[in-house]
Amino acid sequence: MRFGLIALAALSVGGAAAGGCGRDSGEVASHAAGAAGTGYPARASAALSHRDRPGADFADDELRKPADVLAFIGVEPGMRIFEMEAGTGYYTELFSRLVGAEGEIVMHSPPAFDAFLGDAANRRVDGRLDNVRISKTSFDSLDAADGSIDLVTWMLGPHELYYRPNGGDPLGDVATTYNEIARILKPGGVFIVLDHAAAVGAPETTGGIIHRIDPAIVRALAAVAGFVFAGESDVLRNPQDSFETNVFDPSVRRKTDRFLYKFVKPAE
Repeated sequence: MRFGLIALAALSVGGAAAGGCGRDSGEVASHAAGAAGTGYPARASAALSHRDRPGADFADDELRKPADVLAFIGVEPGMRIFEMEAGTGYYTELFSRLVGAEGEIVMHSPPAFDAFLGDAANRRVDGRLDNVRISKTSFDSLDAADGSIDLVTWMLGPHELYYRPNGGDPLGDVATTYNEIARILKPGGVFIVLDHAAAVGAPETTGGIIHRIDPAIVRALAAVAGFVFAGESDVLRNPQDSFETNVFDPSVRRKTDRFLYKFVKPAE
């Protein structure tokens, strides 16, 4: 079912504690403490209802609540966004419309994910989203210049640092990955994390087994990399979740408790 766009007319941060970022450190700091920028509801409505948006994306809207998530993130026209672990491009499509022709999206995934993503990224982008560049690197070697990115997003991803595809090598060194995110962000840039919550106190290795992570681990790693916690949203929280169940188990699939955090790289 398509997302009810009526609610967009009254969108604000709502349950979100913080909003977007701008192209310089002063603007970023201002946005990080407030709501999405002027004109956001109309821009979000246009992106969500765009006639070229795939039908499968519309079908996912009710569970993924993109209007609320995007309001929390605060995407602005002209932004450069590095989308870690972009998957098949559900958010890539929306980011592309929201940043416009002056913005740029880097649609990233680790090469190891080709085994199950196939050519999904190319099918999403080619001939459709001119402001999107596809990148395939490990998490600890991001394909962007120092201080060149306004916003990094990592949707349903940090737990993957503890996953070893087919029992092989990890997808990136943990500490180096968080340092890489800090490296590519501009001073005042924003880092957004969305992931499946594990039980409080669950070890890091849980990420490679049931594909969840204790939110405290993410906050601690981000802090070590120099990020400042700037807010969270409870729009995707589900306290009735079974926190020790694999996210792909039919009993919890697509109904997990998901935490949504915002961090800011301090202005220099």
